[in-house]
Amino acid sequence: MSKSVTYSVVPRKNLLKKDEPAKYYAQAQASGDVEVKEMAKRIEKACTVTRADVMAVLIALEDTIVEGLERGEIVRLGEIGSFQIGLRGKGAVSEEEYSASLIRKAKVNFRPGVALTEVLSGLSFAKVGKLPLKKKEEGGSGGDGEGEDPAA
Repeated sequence: MSKSVTYSVVPRKNLLKKDEPAKYYAQAQASGDVEVKEMAKRIEKACTVTRADVMAVLIALEDTIVEGLERGEIVRLGEIGSFQIGLRGKGAVSEEEYSASLIRKAKVNFRPGVALTEVLSGLSFAKVGKLPLKKKEEGGSGGDGEGEDPAA
């Protein structure tokens, strides 16, 4: 079954070649979001587990992922993918000159697994106008994540 991903076209400047004109690129437009409570309802309908049990497992999963990352472990979620801590920082001329003070920040890297990468092969694409940003709601994600940032 082919799923259609909507996209809009946005200009992006090359930050390394600021004198060149912007080029236009496709930017995926989310059709909405799915919060954890909605996922729990969907999972409840797909199996014999109650929504409360699903929520308990999802909360424990989040805690377990955080704990694993804090320990420096790669957290693998089967065919979904894996999480690992990555670092951003400045370089040094030699290994001896490198120190932790050159590390600017830590980030979470996600590498999709088979289940997520296979879904990409069956996608089709449909052009839409630029979707407006949703206002951030209490406890919400702040919109579709695909708004005005042409540098992304």
